[in-house]
Amino acid sequence: MAQSFETADWHSYKMSYGEPHRELEPLDSEIAVVNAALAALHEAGILPHTRYDHAKMLAHRCAVAEQFEIPWTAITPRMQRLLYAINAIAQPANLIAAGVFCGNTFISNAGAAVGPGACYTARNLLGVEIKPHEAERAERNVRKLDPTGIARVVAADAVDVCRTFPEPIHLLYLDADGGPQVGKGIYLTILQAALDKLPPGALVLAHNSVNGAGRLQPYFAFVRDKANFTESVNVIFDGEGLEVSVR
Repeated sequence: MAQSFETADWHSYKMSYGEPHRELEPLDSEIAVVNAALAALHEAGILPHTRYDHAKMLAHRCAVAEQFEIPWTAITPRMQRLLYAINAIAQPANLIAAGVFCGNTFISNAGAAVGPGACYTARNLLGVEIKPHEAERAERNVRKLDPTGIARVVAADAVDVCRTFPEPIHLLYLDADGGPQVGKGIYLTILQAALDKLPPGALVLAHNSVNGAGRLQPYFAFVRDKANFTESVNVIFDGEGLEVSVR
């Protein structure tokens, strides 16, 4: 039986893709929805607690709005906050984000460790984008927030990066596209390449668990199998969704 957290308004809570910083609801409402999602993840045993610094999250959001070049994004304010909060709570030393486009999805995760939203110190925060020109833009964006180089973006195939990564992967974020024949089905291929690097307690976050569900059925079956992952919850509070799984 699949576990899920679902809000009544997820159908109507819609992102304006060309307006990446547009407010979609009052801030208090956004915080309440994300807090409820975090509580569901905590109750499922995926997160150790639900506490994160709201002021640091807003500082991160403001810096991204001021400094990032974002042509469009499907990351809603709710999703941006949830990704930041999960990383702020879990504090992964090593993060790989697969399929980062302009870097907005990557920094939503990595921003808990670098820039004005930083609340812990990480070792490696790696964004992977297969299209070189998009990887270059993402890297330029990230450099504006993180002069240290702890967070960085490379032009590469995420399958190869995960397979050859020399350290444990504490959080794997999946937002890649395998092209017309595969689409979001590439998630399972990337995950399997990373699987032996994921220690107990490692998190895997799969974006598009709602609008990409058609291609993600084999992925869902894998992460919801207790032989592979301890728990997995589908967070449905916007039209994209996020499957959150723990080893």
